[in-house]
Amino acid sequence: MQSRPTLAGLTLLALALCRPAVSQDTLPLFRRMQDAIGGADRIAAVRDVEEVVRAESWNGSTGQSMGEVQKRTRWIRPNLLRIDQIGPGSTYVLYFNGTTGWEIVPGTQQVVALAGGELEFAREMLRGMRLNTWIADRDARYRITSPAPNAIRLSDGDVAHQLDIIVDAASSLPAKIVFTTLSDPAHPVQGENVFAEWETVQGIRFPRRWTIIRSGVRVAEAKDAKTAVNGGLRPADLAATPSDLRPVLSAQR
Repeated sequence: MQSRPTLAGLTLLALALCRPAVSQDTLPLFRRMQDAIGGADRIAAVRDVEEVVRAESWNGSTGQSMGEVQKRTRWIRPNLLRIDQIGPGSTYVLYFNGTTGWEIVPGTQQVVALAGGELEFAREMLRGMRLNTWIADRDARYRITSPAPNAIRLSDGDVAHQLDIIVDAASSLPAKIVFTTLSDPAHPVQGENVFAEWETVQGIRFPRRWTIIRSGVRVAEAKDAKTAVNGGLRPADLAATPSDLRPVLSAQR
């Protein structure tokens, strides 16, 4: 099974009507983080998001630069996800509707149904969409506690789904996220996203630059991320298979 590209995201589950178990000591910290990002109601009201990222990647074993990666992520609430990525050793397309989906991986030149570790990877990607993570207090499956000062832990009883958010004391924005990544489904490892810069889009803060770390080693640095909110994404466009079986990095006119 091919190792998943370095820009694979972290994951948490979509909204539910009931509230999770939240430590009373953690709730004020979680609320401050939500308010700094834009407020829980504004975050929950987002229908769709498109993010285009330009990043540099490094070999995790040698530290050698592998060149530029470009990634386009489209998400329609609650469970439609499409990822198109081009990069050295990391070119792929993935579509997931919350239950099933397909992918195109390098060297295959064919569309294959998601199964096994690849299906679990897609579930993790959907579970961890940031706009779900930021309002995890509305998901009854999760317990929210604080393992340390200025830290928020989201867990559902499975260590593979545990997520730690380190909150910046000055801005109350997330400074770092620590999680288990399934970028290589056969070899889960600890991952970190360390945020360096934010931008505001329709009243909501989104990361603009961040560093991706795997097992303590820098593997990618997102140098520029542009985010569009409620742009009218269509489910059919996310599900469409590219005619040339290559990633689609911009809207087709």
